[in-house]
Amino acid sequence: MATITSSPPRLGLPGILRTPAVRKLLLLALAAAILVPLASARWANGSWPSALTVDFSEPLAKASDWIIDNRDSHPLFLYFFGHVSNVVVIAVRAVYLGLLAVGWAGVTALGALVAWRVAGIRLALGTGVAFLACGLLGMWVPTMQTLALMVVAVLASVVVGMVLGLAAGLSDRMDRLLRPVLDTMQVLPAFAYLLPVVLVFGIGVPAAVLATVIYAAPPMARLTSLGLRGADKEVLEAVESLGSTARQRLLTARLPLARKELLLGLNQTIMMALSMAVIAAVIGAGGLGDRVYQALASVDVGAALAAGIPIVLLAVVLDRVTGAAGERLGAEPEPRRGLGWLYALVAFVAVAVTGRLAGRLDWPEAWVVGIAEPVNRAVDWMTAHLYSGVPVVGGTADWAGHFTTWVLDPMRDGLQGLPWWSVLLIVAALAWVIGTWRTALTAVLAMAAIGALGVWKPSLDTLSQVLAAVAVTLVVGFATGIAAARSDRLERLLRPVLDVFQTMPQFVYLIPVVALFGVGRAPAVAAAIVYALPAVVRITTQGLRQVDPAALEASGSLGATSWQQLRQVQLPLARPALLLAVNQGLVLVLAVVVIGGLVGGGALGYDVVFGLAQGDLATGLVAGAAIVCLGLMLDRVTQPTERRAKKGA
Repeated sequence: MATITSSPPRLGLPGILRTPAVRKLLLLALAAAILVPLASARWANGSWPSALTVDFSEPLAKASDWIIDNRDSHPLFLYFFGHVSNVVVIAVRAVYLGLLAVGWAGVTALGALVAWRVAGIRLALGTGVAFLACGLLGMWVPTMQTLALMVVAVLASVVVGMVLGLAAGLSDRMDRLLRPVLDTMQVLPAFAYLLPVVLVFGIGVPAAVLATVIYAAPPMARLTSLGLRGADKEVLEAVESLGSTARQRLLTARLPLARKELLLGLNQTIMMALSMAVIAAVIGAGGLGDRVYQALASVDVGAALAAGIPIVLLAVVLDRVTGAAGERLGAEPEPRRGLGWLYALVAFVAVAVTGRLAGRLDWPEAWVVGIAEPVNRAVDWMTAHLYSGVPVVGGTADWAGHFTTWVLDPMRDGLQGLPWWSVLLIVAALAWVIGTWRTALTAVLAMAAIGALGVWKPSLDTLSQVLAAVAVTLVVGFATGIAAARSDRLERLLRPVLDVFQTMPQFVYLIPVVALFGVGRAPAVAAAIVYALPAVVRITTQGLRQVDPAALEASGSLGATSWQQLRQVQLPLARPALLLAVNQGLVLVLAVVVIGGLVGGGALGYDVVFGLAQGDLATGLVAGAAIVCLGLMLDRVTQPTERRAKKGA
């Protein structure tokens, strides 16, 4: 009989010290105990040391002067950028003249017939109503101008995105090289790269199209790469076993298998291109964006709404049509489908020819319904009755003042009052505790780059606004998302509201916000909250609804109440979706806080806008680069769990 001997207990760390997070914090505290005294002895002042700052103003000023001096004579501008500019102008003008030649009836019929063949009769009717609404608001010609520019910009974005996506999807090395480039293209504020684009192309349509392509191409590139890398390995091996070449495998297997991702990329590209419509108007895009921008300059809420509604309608229609097309991919082909497209083509030609023969190409002025005046009267009433003097609760101006005094000022002063090394330590601790050392290193280097750029204090001011806006967004967004996830009726009621808020141009938010809250940092934060809220609500609702029903049934059978099910089952299981909601809220808030520089938000947003307005390349690009670093740091701090999970696996 074997004798069982007990081994002596192993000596180890106390239980709390075995926790990975505690061990990381102890290591970080040990490193801080060594490095902080050295930093304090070398740089006694708590602000970022000037010795660690790099001055980029002189080289950027020289680059700007060189572009201005050589724009009309250098071969690079004459034989490359000049030809690109001419091609863009010709393409946009051709599409615009084609839309005008078809007439309002032909364009409406074309949109409705395409929606009918792709998504059915209900969306076809909605598309027709959307185009008619653009005319009724008196915005038919600006709508066609915006549509022409968007057609060219989206086509160019799709081509550029697919080329980059093919390179990243077929080569691991290219994927690693392109990833930071695509991150920068998406995070860099549009205002920051408008200035170099204007320096090269001048104010006008070419600069607007190029700026839109820079902003809208990354989603197409990312989803193309994702689709190619996610192709079924067995199908690819079967095709390869038949002796096909790499090109044949790409055309006959990889791309067809990635159709849904490609169509989703097209959908996202269209949405982002339309969101640039107003920003591009700053550099001469014209169309609906120009009308919104002019209304912002004159604080005309009614005119801004009349121009903003068509942008929203175009975005919603294009989103629904492309989304329906993606859902129908892979479905059983309808009998006589080709004949249906032929009928649609014949109907479109008949409507267009009839309108041309009747001389009804332009939208009749008698059919225009003016909404600017009643909207402005409503805004004036709200301003008069809500801005101040409201009994008990106070007015919106009082709320803005209290929010600035009690929240924004203490957060800004607290962050700016911290020694620079303590900020780096806090960032390192947050990123390392919930991630890996690589995550922490990236976040710390991003914050250090902000100091090296010489915009440490403005960046902390922007960070305080972002954190305050995100806190309010998450509280309201999580509460609304939880309520929508538990009520089908509420979700149906919220869906059109969220669609409108998510597709409304960012500039449009600023006008009613300024009317209600005045000028300052609080209005910028309010606009950011309104812009980021729909994404947080949608992601929260979807995450809670995707929780396994079996888990809820099991908890219910054990006598758990509805509140206990939410707190102990749904929220823990939906943790990845909630973290994604936090991440998206941060990114979207950061995007609008920058635009808030137009209404007194100050900090980095003001520097970017000032650089564009004054032609100061250094100020605009440095502030834009700081915003990229801030976004990178916030992303690493809020979304490192996947990396940690992979390491633990």
